[in-house]
Amino acid sequence: MSLDTHQAGTRHERLTAHEALQRLEHERSSRLLQLRAMGEVAPDGQEQAIAAQKDTIKRVLAEVEAAVSRVQDGTYGVCRNCAETIPVERLEILPHTPFCVPCQRNAG
Repeated sequence: MSLDTHQAGTRHERLTAHEALQRLEHERSSRLLQLRAMGEVAPDGQEQAIAAQKDTIKRVLAEVEAAVSRVQDGTYGVCRNCAETIPVERLEILPHTPFCVPCQRNAG
């Protein structure tokens, strides 16, 4: 499976399912390392801040898992809101995103 996208209307770039899964696995590993590190060090008075950071990391992990499912079912790289192709550049930066930039802006 390949995901094609246009950049500036003239150039094609491809992101294969394998490449997407590699990026998502890297994201997953990084987040799990962060969680482990936070579990080892909890400075006094920082419990609330640490808990909020852990919640954010867990949310991102859930988004990564959802993105892996989208790779498997062939919908990875397609905006869940408008059904347009998400540019490869965006997926390289934020591999678990389910939205293109305009839809993300409108949602947030």
